[in-house]
Amino acid sequence: MTGNKIDTVELGTGGPQVGIQGLGCMGMSFAYGPTDSDEARATLERGLELGVTLYDTADMYGMGENEKFIAPFIQAHRDEVVLATKFAISPDPDDPTKRTIRNDRPYIRAAIEGSLRRLGVDEVDLYYMHRRNPQVPIEESVGAMAELVAEGKVKHLGLSEVTASELRAAQAVHPIAALQSEWSLFSRDIEDGVVQAAAELGVGVVPYSPLGRGFLTGSFVNAEKELGTDDFRRQQPRFTGDNAAANAALLDPVRQVAESHDASLGQVALAWVQQQAAARGLAVVPIPGTRKRTRIEENTAATRIRLTEQDLALLEPIAGKVAGARYADMSHTSAGRE
Repeated sequence: MTGNKIDTVELGTGGPQVGIQGLGCMGMSFAYGPTDSDEARATLERGLELGVTLYDTADMYGMGENEKFIAPFIQAHRDEVVLATKFAISPDPDDPTKRTIRNDRPYIRAAIEGSLRRLGVDEVDLYYMHRRNPQVPIEESVGAMAELVAEGKVKHLGLSEVTASELRAAQAVHPIAALQSEWSLFSRDIEDGVVQAAAELGVGVVPYSPLGRGFLTGSFVNAEKELGTDDFRRQQPRFTGDNAAANAALLDPVRQVAESHDASLGQVALAWVQQQAAARGLAVVPIPGTRKRTRIEENTAATRIRLTEQDLALLEPIAGKVAGARYADMSHTSAGRE
């Protein structure tokens, strides 16, 4: 780290050079309730000042509204940032809770054109397949994505929530720079083969929800009681009912480690994810989401924390005790298809 700026890393063999922590932009206009737009835009700028260069969005976040929201920032700093967006989840305009997973070539080609238009750019730096539809051969989907690279509409390819075998099949068609999957102290299922495959293939890992959607920061305990009706965490099994109370108790060792480092709970959770890079032998660039400048300052500072072997031993048992699944329906995740 130079001054307050975080270090950089190559995201996958031949992939883009990015700060070792990115920014998930979804919550700036989608899923987590009301947003202070001015503060969110200031957060984008502050992130860049701190060395955050990977900015992550998707076409389904607010049905394109999130891409539109970050577009002015991306355009103003086009040569300084690595823009990542995703396709595949197609919400029903009349009922956003109903979604179709599309991995077919016609949809992929239509999706990139829509993203380029909303973002106001000619090329996306990192284009992910957001979710996998097993009914479409992954070779076909990645082949269609590779065509976009050849046409200059995309620089690098990524996949999200795929299994180890799917990742290997995709890599055989075209180099995959990054795998984006949930990975945190509460969610470690990708360690059962997926992370190992990524390391073997030279694919970087981009953990989403490294803060357990805020739960690991201690900012809420029961989503149904504490969060607004438009907050999608109310639909996730881990954050409601008896599961929420049981999982809140699991934060005690995180608090113990935080106190020993004079750090916040969130910083310990992020430091744990960041240290997986050295432990697993691959690039790991988590993308915690935030809408506040103070939070992005706190998050990036976590890259300076080094957890000891004793700290890691205290944190190790947590994931095995978590109550409730990541999603009510796990079929669209790598764990649901293994």
